Amino acid sequence: MADIAELLAIMARLRDPEGGCPWDLQQDFASIAPYTIEEAYEVADAIDRGDLPDLKDELGDLLLQVVFHARMAEEGGYFGFGDVVAAIRDKMLRRHPHVFTAQERAVAGDTRDGDMAVESAEAQTVAWEEHKRRERAARGDTDTSVLAGISRGLPEWQRAVKLQKRAATLGFDWPGPAPVIAKLHEEIEEVRAEFDAVAADPADAAARDRLEDELGDVLFVVANLTRHAKVDFGAALRRANAKFERRFRRMEQLAAAEGVELSSLPLEAQDAYWNRAKAEGL
Repeated sequence: MADIAELLAIMARLRDPEGGCPWDLQQDFASIAPYTIEEAYEVADAIDRGDLPDLKDELGDLLLQVVFHARMAEEGGYFGFGDVVAAIRDKMLRRHPHVFTAQERAVAGDTRDGDMAVESAEAQTVAWEEHKRRERAARGDTDTSVLAGISRGLPEWQRAVKLQKRAATLGFDWPGPAPVIAKLHEEIEEVRAEFDAVAADPADAAARDRLEDELGDVLFVVANLTRHAKVDFGAALRRANAKFERRFRRMEQLAAAEGVELSSLPLEAQDAYWNRAKAEGL
């Protein structure tokens, strides 16, 4: 197994003011954050495609992001990579009292006596949230809402699902998918009404604001529907994107084989190519 120390040394060289990489030296936490998010999505993409060799590479890219942030923090005197490892080690020990003994958890500062049991994955989720609540309280966080601690840096669809899950722990949730679907139909009708309002007066800023608001409601309800279906919103959307891309590329191929430029065709004729691509099972 390659030694993590080698990777840390490489990053230290890249960030060395004397002879380091100019690009790496220019970076800070804010400039690197978008790359960190991008690499996480590329990990998810490799998993979706079932490409394990690529997953290995993408996990390495994601690890590099952790090393990069840790190096910048060490340069600023805040913490180092070892502190990052220790923090997640301690967190895993504290949050899994049903796995680790009281003696093992004491390393992480967990002073609770005895071993604990968790009956199911659902019970573990509840316990996990309770651990997080205690940790926030220990840090002096005065926000006692059940929605506390949900990062504002998440993609909004993911934050929507987390908000809904947290609210559901207090019983604030639809009993099943049927009322969610009914709510979706209701919200779509409200979107239709606001589209009509904007069409009637495109300069009406208030109407455009209401349209954005209603579209947000539709997306929020769709996120709720995926949660009730136990389907990952991001995975479902990635799947839809991939399907669209496959079919559209096939449309281009079919048209090119017939010497036709897609852009020269009206929508109805383009749609015929789409249906042919769809009929091929793409």
